[in-house]
Amino acid sequence: MKDVPNILWLEEIRKEDIISVGGKGASLGEMASIGLPVPTAFVVTAQAFRRFLVETGLEKKLFAAYNNLDVENNEALEKAAETAKALVLKAKMPAKIRDEIKAAYRKMENGSMIVAVRSSATAEDLPDASFAGQQETYLNIRGEAALLEAVQKCWASLYGARAIYYRAKQGFDDHTVNIAVVVQQLVHSEKAGVMFTSHPITGEPLTIIEGSWGLGEAVVSGSVSPDKYVFDQRSEKVVDTLVSNKKVEIVADGDKGTKLADVPADRQNKQVLSNEEVAKLAMYGKIAENHYGIPQDVEWSIVAGTFYILQSRPITTIGAKKEAKGMAEGHAASAKILVQGQGAAPGVASGRVVIIRDVKDTGKVKEGDILVTRMTNPDMVPAMRKVAAIVTDEGGMTCHAAIVSRELGTPAVVGTRTATNVLKNDQLVTVDGEKGHIYEGAVSAPAPDAKVAAVHQAAIAHVPIITATSVKVNVSIPEAAARAAATGADGVGLLRIEHLILGLNKTPGWFIANNREEEFVRELHDGIKIVLDAFPGKPVWVRTLDAPTDEFRNMQGGENEPHEHNPMLGWRGIRRDLQSPDQFRLQVESFKQLWKEGYDNLGIMFPMVSHPDQFIAAKAMMAACGVDVDHVTLGIMIEIPSSAIMIEDFIKAGIRFASFGTNDLIQYTLAIDRNNENVADMYNPQHPAVLSLIHNAIQVCRAYNVECSICGQAGSDPKMATWLVEHGITSLSANIDAIAKIREAVARTEKRIILEAARTRDAE
Repeated sequence: MKDVPNILWLEEIRKEDIISVGGKGASLGEMASIGLPVPTAFVVTAQAFRRFLVETGLEKKLFAAYNNLDVENNEALEKAAETAKALVLKAKMPAKIRDEIKAAYRKMENGSMIVAVRSSATAEDLPDASFAGQQETYLNIRGEAALLEAVQKCWASLYGARAIYYRAKQGFDDHTVNIAVVVQQLVHSEKAGVMFTSHPITGEPLTIIEGSWGLGEAVVSGSVSPDKYVFDQRSEKVVDTLVSNKKVEIVADGDKGTKLADVPADRQNKQVLSNEEVAKLAMYGKIAENHYGIPQDVEWSIVAGTFYILQSRPITTIGAKKEAKGMAEGHAASAKILVQGQGAAPGVASGRVVIIRDVKDTGKVKEGDILVTRMTNPDMVPAMRKVAAIVTDEGGMTCHAAIVSRELGTPAVVGTRTATNVLKNDQLVTVDGEKGHIYEGAVSAPAPDAKVAAVHQAAIAHVPIITATSVKVNVSIPEAAARAAATGADGVGLLRIEHLILGLNKTPGWFIANNREEEFVRELHDGIKIVLDAFPGKPVWVRTLDAPTDEFRNMQGGENEPHEHNPMLGWRGIRRDLQSPDQFRLQVESFKQLWKEGYDNLGIMFPMVSHPDQFIAAKAMMAACGVDVDHVTLGIMIEIPSSAIMIEDFIKAGIRFASFGTNDLIQYTLAIDRNNENVADMYNPQHPAVLSLIHNAIQVCRAYNVECSICGQAGSDPKMATWLVEHGITSLSANIDAIAKIREAVARTEKRIILEAARTRDAE
């Protein structure tokens, strides 16, 4: 924390700095470095935010505000969020941070520049940070006082209801979540919008551009149905143009903020972009895509003929839910179309209509409903997770509803204009998210042809860089399996099953005590199977249960959990399973079923082992459950220094692989609780002692030809990945959003090692 300043300017930032400046900040710095027209900006770093929490003493107070919170209880969630946000907003920003922000702002037209203040989530903390709208943006900010207020509001938005809900559902650790803030020149756009450098669903070389009048927020939020342009990269021509009726635009509102304004009648149906402007934007998009190596979601702006690129991030939905097809023509021909719009997320779903005119009404949404609204916003995400399909009056392929629907794999139709008026509550309808049609009644869709789907998937799949070092992915929940597989990862280096169990809200002991063991085994089996199916023929390493007692205590059956002073050092991992044979047996039963079904790519990884005797005992217990332990893949997490030191003894005991759990290994090696603000800045993944343990364990594993990997947070850091490859690690497992940059770092390092070896041979 001490090494990273509170302020970084774009010219100082590259994509590897994502941990300090977040996804938006890192992307802006990288784009500026390759010559794209990016408005001037600086970033208030994630480290500045952490210093703010530490110096104001907020950390413990914040987490106490929503400890043991049931995020499905909307009233409790809103109350907890308001309490946490109020704590951040009322705290006095440390003078050093405040003065450095003001000094940086004074360098922007002597402190008179109008800026946009944007939250920028750090990839380290939010692996799924691309999920739309988790934190806030404040536009048209002028003056030091307004800027400082906006920065603090961005910080507070990290504890908004939707952000808390999302992190809880994704299993993220709130204690380590950080946020950076981008302060960027506000471009008073005459026209703006969003561009997908390749088709966001199929991956075809078609650049899709959506644009409208005024600031781009109108397109992103779905306030307007934008013009749509399709530019074919092969023919370098505009092949499709859809001009919409654009009744409103978002413009600056005086000296602060923005407002929704009516578009004059003579501009409402006027085409926003010329073919030449579309081609130029597509060119900029292609530059970004070629640089990053994967298709991009780009925000753009034009004023007085000058083009600006405001943001670029990877498209995460290409290839997802490929089995979700539209209805066959025969089915559709006999059905009555009630409303038409733009297909924004593929798939077909039937259900009862629930019309939402205000976010306060989302409580009436039930599982399987069809959510119909004018436009969605981030506060609706909890409801959007429940529904079978989503329909909006406004918006295009790049609006909030479209992006979130594709992330969730939920069929969606946007820009219908009249759905909230034509459709009625409780009406049974069918939504075709590919064709953009809403049909009367329940209209069935044909089952997908597996062979056709396989050919389609092979044709459009993104082909990753090939590396000698395996680049795997970490998965926490089955719902993330499709996105994880879409990265092209070489397998799953860590599947955390505690999130499957915690999601049941009942401890394993509860299922045992209530004679519902089969239900527990089935839930675990089905969740793991989803991930295995997403990675056919690739290794999937499942970590056995590693939930601390404080997490069990909040669940049904957790009433008698022991109260431990430090649960992270307590009764968890394999040490608990060995003392709770029935709990371990239930896990083994689910694994055994999967092996019997032919999933020989399933490997089991034991956490918190400190001595080979624990591995031997666990192996014996599995054998007693009927597992042929000599013909399945068993390994360990290296989280405790003793397991790194004794790795050779573990190998002799029969492990087939080992994987570093760096989050715990660092804590236990340095005696540093990274959640303790008094010592958190001493938490150092590259401490010489930590690196020495890792290096020595890698060398022993290589000597015995045992796969050695990493699945802790350090594995998502390109600098650490480079070091690991240099020291001979055989595989790495990173967070979903980090796979591209880790594979790039691995490939670059491998190439350098080969070239250096060749030069050495030539010199000899």
